[in-house]
Amino acid sequence: MAVLDTSYKRKSAVLTSVIGVIIILLLFVFGLTYLDPPEEYGIAVNFGTTDFGSGNQQPTEALKPEAQSEPETEVEEPVVEEVEAIEEVVQEEVSEAASAVEEASEEVITQVNEEAIAIKKKEEAIKRAEADAKVKAKAEADRIAEAKRKAEAEKKAEIERKKIAEQQRIEKERQEKEAKRKNLDALMGGFGNNDGKADGGEGDDNQAGDKGKVTGDPNASGYYGIGGDGSGGNYRLGNRKALNRPKPEYDCNEEGKVVVSISVDQSGRVISAEPGIKGTTNSATCLLDRAKEAALKTKFNADSNAPEKQIGAIIYNFSLSE
Repeated sequence: MAVLDTSYKRKSAVLTSVIGVIIILLLFVFGLTYLDPPEEYGIAVNFGTTDFGSGNQQPTEALKPEAQSEPETEVEEPVVEEVEAIEEVVQEEVSEAASAVEEASEEVITQVNEEAIAIKKKEEAIKRAEADAKVKAKAEADRIAEAKRKAEAEKKAEIERKKIAEQQRIEKERQEKEAKRKNLDALMGGFGNNDGKADGGEGDDNQAGDKGKVTGDPNASGYYGIGGDGSGGNYRLGNRKALNRPKPEYDCNEEGKVVVSISVDQSGRVISAEPGIKGTTNSATCLLDRAKEAALKTKFNADSNAPEKQIGAIIYNFSLSE
C-alpha cells in the first residue's frame, strides 16, 4: 500500500517538512545560547585582560591599548557583519518558510473548499437526476395507463360494432329469407303460406282447421300419408290441380326419387322444368332426362289470379319393381 496515495497525504507531508525545517532553523538561531568563554571551576587562573602578555609585574587594572590593538577591531567587524548577514538570511528563510506554509495552508483550504463544493454540486446533480427520473417514470406510467385505457375503450367499441354488425347481418338475412319465402309463396299461389288468412275449413274432426298435408291435393279425400295426388307423382303447385299427369318413360336400370322444379303460366302450361333439385336421391342422367320430359308435358288448370310465372315441383319415384 503506497504511503502518499492521496493528495491530502502528500500535502500533509509537505506541510510537516516545512514546519520541521522552520523549527530547526529557529533552534539554531535562538535556542543554542552559551557563554564565551565558558565558566570553568576548580583551576585558579591569573588575572589579565588579554590572551597574551610578558613580564613579571602583575597589573591590577587593564593595560592601556597599544597600536597593535587596531587589527583586533578590524578582525571583529567582519565577524559582526557576517553574523548580521547570517541573521538576515535566516530571517529571510524563515519568512519564506512561513509564506510557503501559509500558501500551502491556503492551498489546502482552497482545495478542500473546492472539493467540498464539487461534492455538493455532485449531490445536487444526483438529486436533480433522481427527481427527473421520477418525473419521467410517472409520465411513462401515465402514458402506459392512458394507452391501456384507450386500447380497452377501442376494444369495447370494436366488440360493440361487431355485435351491432352481427345483429344487422342476422336481421338482413331474416328479411332476405322472409322476402324469398313471400316471393316463393306468391309464385306458388300460397304454397306453404301459414299466415292463416284463408276462411272456412275441411276435415273429419270436431276441431276447426284444414286437415291434410300442404303437399296434398285439395280435391283428394284422404288425410294420411306423405301427400301427393295418388297417381304415381307428386304435383305441387299450390291449390292448382294437374289436369294430365304423363308418366315418364322408364328405360334405364336405375331407381330413386327425382324432384323437378317447374314454372307454370296462368293458362296451366309448364314453361320450364329443372330436374335434380334438393330432395333428389338419384341423379342418373337417364332418370333426370325422363323426369324433365314428363314434367314439360304436364298440364295444370288455368287460373287468372295466379302469378304469370308460378313456381312448383313434381316428384317422380322410379322403381325397378314396377
